[in-house]
Amino acid sequence: MEVITDPSACPITRGTVVTIGAYDGVHVGHRALIADVRRLAAERDCASAVVTFDRHPATVVRPESAPKLLTDLEQKLELLAATGVDYALVVHFDEQRAAESPEHFVTNILVDCLHARSVVVGHDFHFGKRRAGNVPLLMEMGARFGFDVLGIMLIEDGGSAVSSTEIRRRLGAGDIAAAAELLGRPHEVRGVVVEGDGRGRELGFPTANVAIPVEVQLPADGIYAGWYERPDGEVRAAALSLGRRPTFYDTAESSLLEAYLIDFDGDLYGERAEVRFVQRLRGEQKFESVDALTQQIAKDVDATRHVLS
Repeated sequence: MEVITDPSACPITRGTVVTIGAYDGVHVGHRALIADVRRLAAERDCASAVVTFDRHPATVVRPESAPKLLTDLEQKLELLAATGVDYALVVHFDEQRAAESPEHFVTNILVDCLHARSVVVGHDFHFGKRRAGNVPLLMEMGARFGFDVLGIMLIEDGGSAVSSTEIRRRLGAGDIAAAAELLGRPHEVRGVVVEGDGRGRELGFPTANVAIPVEVQLPADGIYAGWYERPDGEVRAAALSLGRRPTFYDTAESSLLEAYLIDFDGDLYGERAEVRFVQRLRGEQKFESVDALTQQIAKDVDATRHVLS
């Protein structure tokens, strides 16, 4: 997959079949839609392309209610590449782009850059200033510029369309198994290992404190079995603690993600980690003593071994 970041310098010389969207999570519905794009492109001897954005548009147009991200840009592009699509055009989204007319977006992105022959979007797709653009407007402009438009429903799950919003809801409830069904994989977060207060080592279970960007969606606080991937590709089973550590602190400003790598002894500080949540083991608890907490951690580690074996 070739990534394009400057619409004024597109390398594309042939027609394309295009889909447009935030593509947060690149979930099973997104991948089904992209599969349709690739099939149509093959039938029409065109290239396939995804138009997405370098940030979620809501962070610019309604920052007070913008959703948390299921994937950062790096991971989103990795997942898009795995679909086999030919091109990903990453549009820089800022206040100027938010104020852009739908007509200008079509001519600038779809016509001048991508030479679109077909555009495939969700049936409720909106774009441009104040979301004024929609599927009927795309069809009208397509008739003028030589592309057709398909507005389709994303695949269904239990009677409702698969959506990033529903995945966030399931993660927020701690139902990571249900979220994984819609994602088509375990939910993954990425961050850098930073120094903590050293309590894990004092308890006999040294942990990697993974600093997750505030804009990224985490599951509900609790204890999880999961995987920890290091920058060199090594993957380790890990007991994951996500929460505010109520046994030691009455209040905490935010949740902390700690990963205990099973059967590992080494320095992880400063490295970038990829953490995948596989199964929720229990909710976060406040223990009456450090000994009680340590005993429970040992049980959590054993449960993690069992889940991931």
